[in-house]
Amino acid sequence: MSRSSIEIERKLLRLLHGHKTRTRLTQIHAHLLRHNLHHSNQLLSHFVSVCGSLNRTVYAAKIFNQTHNPNILLFNSMIKGCSLNASFREKSIHLFVSMKVRGICPDEYTFAPLLKACCGLREVKFGEFVHGEVIRSGFERFGSIRIGVVELYTSFGEMEGAMKVFDEMGQRNVVVWNLMIRGFCKRGDVDMGLCLFRKMSERSVVTWNSMISYLARSGRDGEALRLFCEMRDQGVELDEATVVTVLPVCARLGAVDVGQSIHLHAESSRLYREVVPVGNALVDFYCKCGILETASKVFNEMGKKNVVSWNVMISGLAFNGRGELGVDLFEQMTSEGVSRNDSTFVGVLACCAHAGLVEKAWELFGSMTGKHQIEPKLEHYGCMVDVLGRCGRMREAYDLIRSMNKNPNAALWGALLSSCRTHGDVELAEHSVNELIKLEPHNSGNYVLLSNIYAEGGRWDDVEKVRVLMRDKSVKKSPGQSAVESLQIPQSEIQHIHALESEIARDSWVSFMNLTLSNYVASPCSVSPKKEEDVKPDITKKEPVQEAIVSQPNVPAIQKIPKAEEKLPVSMKKEEPVKVNIGSGSGVDVASKLELYIGERGL
Repeated sequence: MSRSSIEIERKLLRLLHGHKTRTRLTQIHAHLLRHNLHHSNQLLSHFVSVCGSLNRTVYAAKIFNQTHNPNILLFNSMIKGCSLNASFREKSIHLFVSMKVRGICPDEYTFAPLLKACCGLREVKFGEFVHGEVIRSGFERFGSIRIGVVELYTSFGEMEGAMKVFDEMGQRNVVVWNLMIRGFCKRGDVDMGLCLFRKMSERSVVTWNSMISYLARSGRDGEALRLFCEMRDQGVELDEATVVTVLPVCARLGAVDVGQSIHLHAESSRLYREVVPVGNALVDFYCKCGILETASKVFNEMGKKNVVSWNVMISGLAFNGRGELGVDLFEQMTSEGVSRNDSTFVGVLACCAHAGLVEKAWELFGSMTGKHQIEPKLEHYGCMVDVLGRCGRMREAYDLIRSMNKNPNAALWGALLSSCRTHGDVELAEHSVNELIKLEPHNSGNYVLLSNIYAEGGRWDDVEKVRVLMRDKSVKKSPGQSAVESLQIPQSEIQHIHALESEIARDSWVSFMNLTLSNYVASPCSVSPKKEEDVKPDITKKEPVQEAIVSQPNVPAIQKIPKAEEKLPVSMKKEEPVKVNIGSGSGVDVASKLELYIGERGL
């Protein structure tokens, strides 16, 4: 090759790997043709690789198909390019077969992208075929190829095949361990994933983040939080993924102190000011913990915001019953020209529900299809039912459900049923329950709500009928679950609270703190008659009982027992939204000697 040709090749290679390559691909291709270099497999392999990385696979395929004698280098580049594009992954298998037909032997660089492509295909059979070719070609000992095989089997949940390859590996790096942990956890075997995690001698921050995330996704928030504390104690540096993963766990558990410590880290590292998902996670955490002042401060200090940032803040205001502020924030979002999506309207409609802004809700709901071209989903209809129901306009809510062009789900009928209880509409409540039983016959909450409506109306015969119906359908009332963090002692407690059972009252944590509630008047729905003669009790009679507002038996040794006049901070977080009716003489006035931080919908 002449000196001038070598210089031209070097120039073209520099152009190919330059920062303006995307806009110059056709020009570079023209240079190849002009200088008769379009048959150079080396140059073409670079060209095809660049096309693949720029998602120009179609262009790369045209050039490849015009090549008369592609070699292994060009085939490998084309296979890798196809593996990067979801629409061309199966094409990479065909290229491999074509290469074999031409008598070109694969090398160690052929199989890694080929296995990667197989991970994204619908069936594992393609991957099994490639794995067989790996063994036949004698490349099963290469580290990158072994990792590819493990990733292949874990992607399809074929953990037996993955485990076989894993066991045969003499040296296993962090990537392989992470793949195995991910494979077991994605298959639902989180315990096996945790077992492998414990066996690792060296873990990356990705390993910690993944394991915490898998525990949280499987509903094991307590274990996830303990693992995070262990991670922090071992001096592992938190990254943005850690923050985004752990903060929702803290919010669900009400672990305010841990969340605040994460906030301090994010602030010192400027994560929340520069990384939008971190700021969003912090706003969401503080909103769900009911600390709106800090949530607003974080929101305002965020250097960049996206639509999710606004949605989280608006929904957080609704979550804490500050609907008018949420509507104002929505108007500010509009004035600043931020695009809105369907989640934005779920949040602002929830704000309208809490603020009682019925006409504003109708205006926003109507603007979705008109001004914003957003098709209302079931969630939006659910918000409107809630808006109308809270204002006592149940018939209007019922008509809205019936006018939908979608099949109403349980959430819609449940919202209507809840409103019927609040406003005592027994007829609509019965209709709602009938619809709910069709959709979710074993959800105890629906039966309990109807029973409470009957009880509040003094219809004890109907209360008994509901109880019999539950028994006939083998429906059992699910116990409530709360998380309590007191004196930095996190506990999770399944509470079975009955207002008239003195044994529970004696064991309650409130009685431990010597808070005796006298002159307590039970609400009708809290009375559960068990005998024929008890069906119509005198519910107005005052009983000197102790009410277990917070029940926490088996509390570990407390270092400091507060005096009666001292305030003891308690952070409470309920697992399900509960509407609390606090009236005169309910006992809450005495329990308010505690300082409660309550983050709860509908309070």
